[in-house]
Parts: sequence; C-alpha cells; structure tokens
Amino acid sequence: MTSRVVVVMGVAGTGKSTVGPLVAEALGVPYAEGDDFHPAANVAKMSAGIPLDDADRAPWLDAIGDWARGRAALGEGGVIGCSALKRAYRDRLRAAVPGLVFLHLTGDRLLIAARMAARKGHFMTPRLLDSQFAALEPLEADETGAAVDVAPEATVIAQRAVAALRRL
Repeated sequence: MTSRVVVVMGVAGTGKSTVGPLVAEALGVPYAEGDDFHPAANVAKMSAGIPLDDADRAPWLDAIGDWARGRAALGEGGVIGCSALKRAYRDRLRAAVPGLVFLHLTGDRLLIAARMAARKGHFMTPRLLDSQFAALEPLEADETGAAVDVAPEATVIAQRAVAALRRL
C-alpha cells in the first residue's frame, strides 16, 4: 500500500488537510496539501465566494497529477488532498497516474458547514459549500478507493481510512 499514491477527496470542510497528514504518517509516506497547487487566480476567486469552473480546475488538477506521477515514479507513494469532486477530475488524475487510489471523506452537510464556519484563515468560504455538494459525484464501483465518514474525531477517521486503504 505504501508505494501507491492516495488522493484524499471530498467537499470543502471534510478534513482533507487534517486527516490527510495523519493517513500519510500512518502509511509512512509524504503528504502534499492540494490547496497549495492552486494558481493565485483560483484562490482569489474562491476567496471572493465565486465557485471554480472546470477551466479553473484544469491547471490545478494537472499540477496535482504531476506531483502524484512523481511520487509514483519513485515507487515511494504519497498522500495528497484534492477535492476531486467529479468523476471527470478523477479520470484526469488517473490518466496522469494509473493506479491512483481515492479516499473519499464523506459527511453530513450540517456538520461540515459547522466545521467550515469554525475554521479561520481559509480561502474557501462556507457559502461555497452548496456548490461543492452540487458538483460532488461520489466514487463509483469501478474506481479504486474507499469512503470514510467524517463524524468522529480526526484520529479515528484516519485510523478507519488506513484500515480501509489496506483492504484495497
């Protein structure tokens, strides 16, 4: 499992940036924060409460794919956070890195909204959550991955995620 690259996916506020590093640590691989791969124009748009469109996401997904491809080429694996809300986005990432694994963090909209409202200093505003849920296409049966509920605390979510990933 540690030689595979895992994308921690889900709508904003599910805990990708919290759970991802815990999963990476448990697997003994590096973690990359997908938000760091956004071009400045994307960050500005989201900060203004404007949802990204597919054209905005393309260079971001390609940058994440480049990072994942590099990790896979090294044979050392890695974990990266990326919303990967649509099947087309995941297909684009898989085209860059065949064998990519997805960890879908799922949860109740009210819980996620409350967590988003409580966090400080993040460019993704809570008013974009509805657009995130509207765009979300959960993992399909032919996609390698697992879904884990985000209701428990982060360490429990990470433990459940690692267990699920090891079963793949």
